[in-house]
Amino acid sequence: MITRRDAIKATGLALGAAALLPRFTLEALAQGSANLSTLMEPGPLGDVWLGPKDAKVTIIEYASMTCSHCAAFHRTTYPLLKERYIDTGKVRFTLREFPLDPLATAAFMLARCDGDAKYYPITDLLFDQQAAWAYVQKPQSPVDALEQMLRQAGYSKDKFESCLKDQKLYSAINAVKQKGMETFKVDSTPTFFINGERYTGEMSIEGMEKVIKPILGT
Repeated sequence: MITRRDAIKATGLALGAAALLPRFTLEALAQGSANLSTLMEPGPLGDVWLGPKDAKVTIIEYASMTCSHCAAFHRTTYPLLKERYIDTGKVRFTLREFPLDPLATAAFMLARCDGDAKYYPITDLLFDQQAAWAYVQKPQSPVDALEQMLRQAGYSKDKFESCLKDQKLYSAINAVKQKGMETFKVDSTPTFFINGERYTGEMSIEGMEKVIKPILGT
């Protein structure tokens, strides 16, 4: 369960983490690999996949909703990746939860609360508008800003509060993060697994294409 106090305290942590994380935007080098069959096992909430099962390239992203580099990837690289490769059936993609603070956990809980169909519309909205809720300045509350943002997705105040009090959902999201850390050695965001190979840091479309084009034979 996430309380408003937990989420408000997390705002300062998120700001500090964003300033310390490195930014890699051009070309990424594989930093290890994971057993593909183990990597593909869904967590307790299941994975929300985009793209066909038989795609030659599978991309699994571990991200935090308060991570500025994750938001930059989703604003700049992801739309091109989706247009060129996911929507054309060449790439299969999923976003997995790796919250770096309670506020990010709350955001993921809200994205998961209303079923798979709402997952990407909400994560897209929150990444696109991250500065408007994750990094608000006092006296404005980040939780109030997040609540206002979720009204755009049709969440009432009661629904917003009930989602954040869902202990099963809270535990499931943290289980995804825990497995990412312990089994797949994820220790920062964003981290991408492309056909099992691990890449850490924000990737530009050019950097990502250098990885996926040889797999596709293009």
